[in-house]
Amino acid sequence: MALLTWDSSYSVGVKTMDGQHTRLFDMLNELHAAMMKGQTDGLTGKLLNKLVNYTKEHFRAEEAMMAASRYPGIERHRAKHRELTKQVEAFVTKFEKGEGMVNIQLMSFLRDWLTTHIQQEDKEYGPWLNKTFVGK
Repeated sequence: MALLTWDSSYSVGVKTMDGQHTRLFDMLNELHAAMMKGQTDGLTGKLLNKLVNYTKEHFRAEEAMMAASRYPGIERHRAKHRELTKQVEAFVTKFEKGEGMVNIQLMSFLRDWLTTHIQQEDKEYGPWLNKTFVGK
């Protein structure tokens, strides 16, 4: 069973970003499936790092589009990205040292953060970016 299912309620109206958000959903679902199967160390660690690295790529792409369009909320949005990155990197460090584990609390945190961030923060930039990039 998937942790997250993409539907139109998550669309920010920017095709590129919706595609990346869909990919983040897929990666989180992959990590969740590995956790549920008890594939904790080998596969889960690789999937967690893959998710973190892709999230950073996504944040860079999102911020580049905001900068190019001179989005007025870019600094606040960047701060939100830095906050999540810091939290997740701290967890990854603990996980790699054997001090943390991928569990339902982490999965719930990532799911809730991702869906809330998309539906609140990211939806704010959609109309602005579409004026500049016409839904690319």
